[in-house]
Amino acid sequence: MNWSNDDNIQRIYRLLRVKGFGPVQVNRLLYKYKSQIHSSVDFERCILHALTSQESDDYMRDFELYHSRKFYISYRSILDEDEYPEKLRLYLSQRAPSVLSYIGNIDLLKKKKIAFSGSRKVSNKGIWITRDCIHQLSEDKDVCVVSGYAAGVDMTAHYAALENGLTTIIVLPEGISHFSIRKELQPVWDIDRVLVVSEFFPSDQWMEGRAMQRNKTIIGLSNTVVVVEAGETGGSIDTGKQTLESGKKLFVPKFATPPASASGNERLLQLGAQPLAMNPLTQQTNLTEVWKALNAKQEDTLFG
Repeated sequence: MNWSNDDNIQRIYRLLRVKGFGPVQVNRLLYKYKSQIHSSVDFERCILHALTSQESDDYMRDFELYHSRKFYISYRSILDEDEYPEKLRLYLSQRAPSVLSYIGNIDLLKKKKIAFSGSRKVSNKGIWITRDCIHQLSEDKDVCVVSGYAAGVDMTAHYAALENGLTTIIVLPEGISHFSIRKELQPVWDIDRVLVVSEFFPSDQWMEGRAMQRNKTIIGLSNTVVVVEAGETGGSIDTGKQTLESGKKLFVPKFATPPASASGNERLLQLGAQPLAMNPLTQQTNLTEVWKALNAKQEDTLFG
């Protein structure tokens, strides 16, 4: 059965709109009835059978998928086991997004992925470190860069990846209907080397809570994570802490004199992040341990 045809995706989105239903409840329901669903009629019947009368009324509300005139948007449900990112499913478990919407090259999910996170107001040193790391990583064209879509480290990482012949995954903190190509990325944009992903309803607006939730998805998609500059509070230091809790390797630059935008770096290092330092011979960032983490087997990457 094609779990990701438009009708079935609409059904899953409708379930997610039912009061009290989030990914945990919806995923449980989908997996419970998966073996009994062989057609769209079966899908509808099983879902309605499982819901109370009030929930059924909520479920039957109309829900239309978003289709853009500018981009070809596709959808994948968690039941598409061969096409849904396994790393994300393992990391978020029952809380994995029931549906992912995306634009671009879905095959990028099969590559070795390294996430970059950091301040919107990144220092010049932080920009240099980000670009230097990605320039070195471009030696292996199977490496894919993962980041958000904010100013600062995120945009620097995407630009550097495309500029150096790599691929990149943009993880949105909002619905995919709001996506447009940022002006600064247009000179290097190549849709064949980009994947744009959202876990939210297509029309959902940006919210701080969604941005924090999105950071979990960035971690889940990636083999390893680099937090270039973290503040004492906010999304970047939270991403670092959650990476450490996940058992994945976290790398953080160690500054002799940290810029204000990297005031949280030392805290992440104290918690167990591996320091990124300059190689005095090459005058480049030493990525020896980063390469090891990228090339580790999946089970080593997930569980330390």
